[in-house]
Amino acid sequence: MRAIPDWTGPFDPEALPDALLTAERPYVVRGAFAHWPVVQAARQSDDALARYLVSHYNGVHVGLFQLPPEARGRVFYADETLRGFNFSRHTATLDQVLLGLLGVADAPQPPGLYVGSTTVEAILPRFFDAHPIGMGQRDALVSLWLGNRTRIAAHYDLPDNLAVVAAGRRRFTVFPPQQIHNLYVGPLEPTPAGQPISLVDFANPDLARFPRFAQAWEAGEQVEMVPGDALFIPSMWFHHVEGLAPVNLLINAWWRQTPEHVDSPLATLRLALMTLRDLPEKERRVWQHHFQHFIWGADADSWAHIPEAARGLLGPIAEPLSRQARAQLLSQLKR
Repeated sequence: MRAIPDWTGPFDPEALPDALLTAERPYVVRGAFAHWPVVQAARQSDDALARYLVSHYNGVHVGLFQLPPEARGRVFYADETLRGFNFSRHTATLDQVLLGLLGVADAPQPPGLYVGSTTVEAILPRFFDAHPIGMGQRDALVSLWLGNRTRIAAHYDLPDNLAVVAAGRRRFTVFPPQQIHNLYVGPLEPTPAGQPISLVDFANPDLARFPRFAQAWEAGEQVEMVPGDALFIPSMWFHHVEGLAPVNLLINAWWRQTPEHVDSPLATLRLALMTLRDLPEKERRVWQHHFQHFIWGADADSWAHIPEAARGLLGPIAEPLSRQARAQLLSQLKR
């Protein structure tokens, strides 16, 4: 598989370049955050990492996924019915999780332990004093991911993503959004963590059941990262994530390129499945032309024949108009 390319432009961790944060494809920035104290602690030892994190910890409980040893770290469904999951959910203190990770670090086939998507400020309130991420005016959500040798199935996220390996090693395998057909994505719900995931086991792909996955693999890119490395993943790019060490810590920042009042296109997708997919074919073709006119093909001249004051949703959508349109949609959905 091809390597994810390295970022070769200018880079300042306290003022990240817009060219990187708005890029249309993933880039790796080697050693971007090697100066972080948490990275320095991790390079000493897993024990030093644990002591450092606990010294900043405020005692708030975190969510913990626990997998049986036979899962081999793969966070997934329980069986082929895709209705249950192969992990149990718990809450624990961060020091309990770290003790658990250290306790099974030498086990040949340990149970999987995984703390995912935990807001950093909620548990490490002073972390950013020593670990700035220069996002500028972007309102980024910064999260923590901690675990042992876990495997997170290929999925996409709506926000753009900057992922920093703070401890251990991670392997990312990424695919452009156009590969959705070849990745055999599962149901929209239920899902292990909120987003639909590829049903292909990357460690042992069943090409008889998922033959198009071979095409996805040819289109994919991969990187193995060490502490201090960062990876930019654009919105909607699929990414499969593997923890390769007994203790792995990832810090990531999520942000959107649009204002907060702009709703998620995933809501549109759900409504389209409910209202468009099962129409007669001739009606679907008609609606395809409407979407081309109103969305994909729209430009500055599309509404020139309509007075600006009368354009409504056809004009710029500021927050008041967005709230009004949302209220009308909710009223329609309640019928």
